[in-house]
Amino acid sequence: MLFNPKYTITEKILNNLTAITAAREVIEQAHLVPKWEVKLRRQALLRNTHSSTAIEGNKLTLEQVEALAEGKDVVATSKDKKEALNYLEALENIPSFTEKGKFKIADLLNIHRMITRDVMQNSSDSGVFRNRQVFVGKRVFDGTTFKEVVEYMPPKTEEVPQLVKEFIDWLNLDKSWGMNPVLLAGIVHYEIARIHPFIDGNGRTARLFATVILYLSDFDHRRIFALDDYYDRDRQAYYAALKTAQITDGDITRWLEYFTDGILYSVTEAKDAVLKVGSKRKNGQAQIALTPKQMQIVEFINVNGKVTNKDLQGIFKISAQAVHKELVKLVELKVIKPVGEGRASHYILV
Repeated sequence: MLFNPKYTITEKILNNLTAITAAREVIEQAHLVPKWEVKLRRQALLRNTHSSTAIEGNKLTLEQVEALAEGKDVVATSKDKKEALNYLEALENIPSFTEKGKFKIADLLNIHRMITRDVMQNSSDSGVFRNRQVFVGKRVFDGTTFKEVVEYMPPKTEEVPQLVKEFIDWLNLDKSWGMNPVLLAGIVHYEIARIHPFIDGNGRTARLFATVILYLSDFDHRRIFALDDYYDRDRQAYYAALKTAQITDGDITRWLEYFTDGILYSVTEAKDAVLKVGSKRKNGQAQIALTPKQMQIVEFINVNGKVTNKDLQGIFKISAQAVHKELVKLVELKVIKPVGEGRASHYILV
């Protein structure tokens, strides 16, 4: 039986979607140079990494996550550090995951494997469906001792493969991708959390998968929205929203109201940041569109301060002449400029 989400478009959801569209339009109409776009993207990646792992108990601060991303060491458990680096790597690799309408069960397993690599209690549980029953609970003190209280009991273990198949089949339908991308991402987030297909890491997988949907639908093609920040601001509200369908016979309307609240918050934050560094386009002024390879060059300079031809030969595995062509294009676009001569020559952002 094909998965079929149950929800109603309420006035709150409609108002949120309208406000989201308006805020996103401001971002799309802003003249945002690559230097600042890369910086905003990097900030969003770091904030999403910190927030999504913190929700699950990771104790790293945002500053520590940033230091790890720069190759520095921090005083923390190896598990916390690896967890953050895994999630950051997964976010960075979103463009290479898959294409819309072409999802496979293997894509979901791959995402889980990437974010849980070397952090699961049992490494054989990484990237595979759970082989035993799990539950979501919390420890409560009853006056004499602590006891575990079950807050959510996911579907039976043997049902997981079929539930995931039905969900992926639905996700690949043209009509699914024809719906509002915000609603699609919200449904995807909820359904993965509901099925709870893994022993651990279900929350991170659900949040990352929703981010993938927003990227593939071109809603967040710049990857500058830090949605996970919203969840981390009030974790109890996040968990409560996820639980609402349990008492409404599987209806996820209230969850989607919460989810669109979060998207609106994140898009508004991004809009405010863009307006600080960008400006309205004038007289047909176009935004500077870079290829993925060119954007990677800009990102490298943003992190390292400069780049050399030799650096890029190693990164892209191409000749010095091929690298030179890419650099010339970026110079012509006035994105970077050359500094120095001979062996000391390098490039920096304009």
